[in-house]
Amino acid sequence: MNPMDLIKNLKDVQSRMSEMQEKMKEIKVTGTAGGDMVSVDMDGQMSVQKVTISPEAVDPEDIEMLEDLVLAAFTDASAKIREKLQDEMKSVTGGLDLPPGFPGM
Repeated sequence: MNPMDLIKNLKDVQSRMSEMQEKMKEIKVTGTAGGDMVSVDMDGQMSVQKVTISPEAVDPEDIEMLEDLVLAAFTDASAKIREKLQDEMKSVTGGLDLPPGFPGM
């Protein structure tokens, strides 16, 4: 790739980063575990918005299982957010491979 094209593409990417940050606020996912007994709602800024636990998941004799379900639902939501963010970044960068740590990533 021509170095001048690369510089032009990087400037375009930087100008679209603020648009991406706004889109991140709108992205919402739900991670689940235990056959939907536990769910975690998360936004594109990786903030947990809601945790839902069905009564069937609550066993006072097995708190460890509930903890595992909450962790699994959070992990599921995090993976879904990362996937959506990667897809959004590809659309913003036009498929341009940017190095890890590129400003705004």
